[in-house]
Amino acid sequence: MKSHTTLAILLAFSVTAFAAPGKYPTFTDAKKAGLGFQLQGEYVGMVKTKDGMKKYGAQVICYGKKFVAMGYVGGLPGEGWKRGDKTFKTEAMLKDGKLVFDHDGARAVVSKNEIQIIGKEGDVHAKLKKVVRTSPTLGKKPPKGAVVLFDGKSAKGWQNGTIVDKKYLGATNCESKAKFQDHSLHLEFRTPFMPTARGQARGNSGLYVHSRYEVQVLDSFGLDGKYNECGGIYRIAQPLVNMCLPPLSWQTYDVDFTAPRYDKSGKKIKNARVTVKHNGVVIHSNLELPRHTPGRHPEGVAPMGIFLQNHGNPVVYRNIWVVPKK
Repeated sequence: MKSHTTLAILLAFSVTAFAAPGKYPTFTDAKKAGLGFQLQGEYVGMVKTKDGMKKYGAQVICYGKKFVAMGYVGGLPGEGWKRGDKTFKTEAMLKDGKLVFDHDGARAVVSKNEIQIIGKEGDVHAKLKKVVRTSPTLGKKPPKGAVVLFDGKSAKGWQNGTIVDKKYLGATNCESKAKFQDHSLHLEFRTPFMPTARGQARGNSGLYVHSRYEVQVLDSFGLDGKYNECGGIYRIAQPLVNMCLPPLSWQTYDVDFTAPRYDKSGKKIKNARVTVKHNGVVIHSNLELPRHTPGRHPEGVAPMGIFLQNHGNPVVYRNIWVVPKK
């Protein structure tokens, strides 16, 4: 990460204690998630710099008593900032009821609704307003000819399918009974808020397209966007940009998949290909898949279903449908 030379973060607030059982406190209800959850999120605004006014985006991530702030020159990921553009990162531990970040005498103060950027002389350079982004395909209705795999009413279309909270499909190592070759897929998912968990322990699941190629599902809000993070094709490709929203946000995957091709002897002659949109932004564009990913079925001629992996975290899904291609 490149360090920004004029900005840093001061997060000033009191934090209520997280009180959930288990190894990692886990929240599926935002109303019970505490002040740390309320302060984390995305912020956008214009910042006065030596080169004039520039758009900045910021993501504040809660890790229990530790908080991280990521800054993006040009705007939030997918809305101005792209991989390779300038970023800055600051972090601190909770101390005396406050989180304080200092850098070159500059600071910023984070409230529930905005970040105030404060310069060396104490003047306010800018105010970044909190925003709540939603996917443009959230709630998208299945078109004519679509095969509805889950509409919130029944899990009968899934092997090992389980209804959660009377309306969601749980991540229970379940596979659709319907099988497909070339197809387009729409799916919506929500990761839990697990503030003290890290890495693969933080809201982990996985969407296996064709039951063979995993598109990672994980709380990767504010991270780099690697192949084993949200949106990554596991062990094959990192997303073009990390479009992961904060935990407890409903997010979307829209997938266009072309199955591998085989000759009459069963020899593969063309690799599978996939285009993936995460929250409406292309993160894989006609990507060639040279092999299957670990954890499920190897490549083969037969059509396969959609598989949702269980990693012990309460990830849930809804509004899942497929349009087969002829």
